[in-house]
Amino acid sequence: MSDIKYKSSREPIAFKKDIIIHSAATIGGNLEKNGPLGKYLDIYCEDEKLSQKTWESAESEMCRMALNMALSKGKITQENVDYLLAGDLLNQCTGSTYGLDYFDIPYFGLYGACSTFAEAVILGSLIIESGAAECVAAVVSSHFCTAERQFRFPLEYGSFAESTAQNTVTGAGCVVLRKAENKEHGVYITGALPGIVTDRGIRDASNMGAAMCTAAADTIIRYFEKSLDSPKDFDIIATGDLGQEGKSIALEIMQEKLPEIKDVYDDCGVMIYDINNQSVGCGGSGCGCSALVTAGYIYSSLYNKSMKKCIVVGTGAMMSPQSLLQGQSIPAVAHLVKLESR
Repeated sequence: MSDIKYKSSREPIAFKKDIIIHSAATIGGNLEKNGPLGKYLDIYCEDEKLSQKTWESAESEMCRMALNMALSKGKITQENVDYLLAGDLLNQCTGSTYGLDYFDIPYFGLYGACSTFAEAVILGSLIIESGAAECVAAVVSSHFCTAERQFRFPLEYGSFAESTAQNTVTGAGCVVLRKAENKEHGVYITGALPGIVTDRGIRDASNMGAAMCTAAADTIIRYFEKSLDSPKDFDIIATGDLGQEGKSIALEIMQEKLPEIKDVYDDCGVMIYDINNQSVGCGGSGCGCSALVTAGYIYSSLYNKSMKKCIVVGTGAMMSPQSLLQGQSIPAVAHLVKLESR
């Protein structure tokens, strides 16, 4: 190999263009509607099968509805969207692919496990930053029944969840990103830091929080080591879906270098449910978890200026059903997105 003089600094991305969330849409099921953030859902699916023949088709329908709702709220059509970035937890991204084939928009299928929403927002922002597009939509979904069938056991099996297990969120979220007009009011994507895959050696598929917490802590610590920001500058720093178990471990890791983070740190998997009164184990998980919290509660709070600056760190356990059966450990990744109200 020739001598390569360039060396990546792994610096956080500071977007030079003004990238705004043009519109956002959220869809959720019964547990999500009855949770603390249920009022932020645009569409509530009382029938979580959505009159479809399979749970997988129901998840695809949620993707279609989420994008349709975002386009409608933004008063635009599919012709205004240059690219579509989408993903879910199913093999080969079938949830989003089958749900979005209705739209005549160039499509990129993404798989970042539960970090897919943050991944899509970062990549969409980079596409706009590069000048290759003016408008990009990001759509993700997850469904309790499809995730159980793929990663654990079919519901008919009647298995009992471990105490450290989390409940896969039934929901879909969409944000439409575009280049902002001069001094336009709204919620801006101002920065990002892609994650690095880490592996703690966790092999327990019922303890995703423990598997992902190191990746989350690593990304957050790296961000504050290399940026001029401080945790106290933010209204909230939310990880994707570590749940109660992973949240406590991540906080313990981060406090050694970022003691002030305890005042602003939370986790979407804890926020989306009432853990004490809903049967959800350690909290929520799935692509839809951080998508619903971000495109719903956090976006609304920033748009209404009850919050000014937030960080969302999407976390993903990058295993497959085959790797679990083969006894491999569970690698994880965490992608950071910075949002600001202007």
